[in-house]
Amino acid sequence: MLCFKVMRNFSLWSSVPLGQLDSMSGVVAQYEADDFPQKVNLGVNTYRDNNGNPVVLESVTKALQMVREKKLDNEYPPIEGLQSFIEAAIKVGYGESYYAKNNKNIAGCQVLSGTGAVRLGFEFLNKFVPSGTKVFVPNPTKNIHPIIAKMAGLQSQEYRYFDPITKQVDFSGLSEDLYSAPNGSIVLLHACSHNPTGCDLELYQWKQILDLTKQKQILPFFDMTYQGFTSGDLEKDAQAIRLFTEAGVPIILGQSFDKNMGLSGQRTGCLSLVCSNEKEKLIVVSQLNLIARSLWSCPPVHGARIVETVLNNPELFKLWLCELRVMAQRMKKMRVSFTKALKDIGSPHDWSYISKQFGMYSLTGIGPAQIKELIEKYHIYLLNNGGISIAGLNESNIKYVAQAFHEVTKHNFI
Repeated sequence: MLCFKVMRNFSLWSSVPLGQLDSMSGVVAQYEADDFPQKVNLGVNTYRDNNGNPVVLESVTKALQMVREKKLDNEYPPIEGLQSFIEAAIKVGYGESYYAKNNKNIAGCQVLSGTGAVRLGFEFLNKFVPSGTKVFVPNPTKNIHPIIAKMAGLQSQEYRYFDPITKQVDFSGLSEDLYSAPNGSIVLLHACSHNPTGCDLELYQWKQILDLTKQKQILPFFDMTYQGFTSGDLEKDAQAIRLFTEAGVPIILGQSFDKNMGLSGQRTGCLSLVCSNEKEKLIVVSQLNLIARSLWSCPPVHGARIVETVLNNPELFKLWLCELRVMAQRMKKMRVSFTKALKDIGSPHDWSYISKQFGMYSLTGIGPAQIKELIEKYHIYLLNNGGISIAGLNESNIKYVAQAFHEVTKHNFI
């Protein structure tokens, strides 16, 4: 009887620590619980229109209708996913000319968006690269990247990327750190719309990284989550991919259609690896399938069917490109308007770097005290590193946000 009581009072989980999610999750919860009428969510992780609402693209709506008309079943897809989707994603990621010449050498697998691409890629690398190989990630990067590396059994190390003083890419620091990395290291690179800084590399800088990659036999792992969402131009946003692949460098590429098609809830992405030949491709796919089987068994089909319909239908593809430009242009406009509003108010600080950044995110440079005041006094929610989502700005709230930023920074920036 005594033994039974002891067992009842004992818990296997009593020593489990509380898990802490990334700060964006907390921001969303705080914002939702706030009943202040003028509250602003600058931690939003998806695109919003000028009224602050989620957007369902017309191209996606039409594709969805086409999918419905086919009256498809809901059976399991292959473990690697829908082949029509994989091929379409690879073509838009690598470019049509490279795809036409090398598609038989590119191993692809449908994944659960950008996060799933990094997870599957890291799991594959941990299994087959030499023991002790490090993955270098930019400082800063998405909070989840080093976590995924750890979960996948890889050691991660930061390389300098952002200069908090100039609010620009610290290219000299980046180059020094990658040059010091052991030969054969894995380097995670944001192809465009660097998250969270909004600072992207220029083409001449990509060329220098390409030279360094060859010299150090580095394996580049590109996270391309925002193709077309940065400049409105698919080719321009993928210039790094074009540069590296045309130079014959074997890369790993993670793609997502969460942002550029507004399909966040569908979790649709692709992981691909450039192989030496078709036989090697088939072997790599077989190993990706083994890992994917243990992670999610097989991916969902709905989002993949929508994406491949948009990408493979010339009329819908053209419409999507137009919608991409509209989204990219709105965010550019908000960057310029926000910078101008701060200047017009009389802010003593130079905020021009915000208008020079790209994509949906910006690392503003403001400190913890200012962030706290923005949240508590002005009900403006942002990340604890001072990062904001430009998509959270619109013509209705931009003056209010600018005034609040001015008030909390006019005497002390950090």
